[in-house]
Amino acid sequence: MTRALFALDLDNDPELIAAYEARHAPGSVWPEIVHDIRQRGYREMEIWRVANRLVMLAEIVPEGLTPSAPELQPIIDQWESEMDAYQRPIASGSPKWLPMTRIFALDEQPAA
Repeated sequence: MTRALFALDLDNDPELIAAYEARHAPGSVWPEIVHDIRQRGYREMEIWRVANRLVMLAEIVPEGLTPSAPELQPIIDQWESEMDAYQRPIASGSPKWLPMTRIFALDEQPAA
């Protein structure tokens, strides 16, 4: 499995943050979105939050991700459009979810 991490900011509004969290509670994400995530090759996905910063941890199959099924695209677009009300790219003009760079791994450090 390949691990990937991404970062994104939410609008810094406590009510919007609470609404965003509610939209991601178990059973609240549209089933078509969950199906698409799994079918594309994500084996695990978690989203963590501190203040208005989100970090997504994703475990991806070794073969890499596949495109979304064309018939799901209108639903995916609708979900993304609704999430736009909460999300703010970290950098102007960048994708919403920016890939993060690992800078430390304990298993790569020399033994003491």
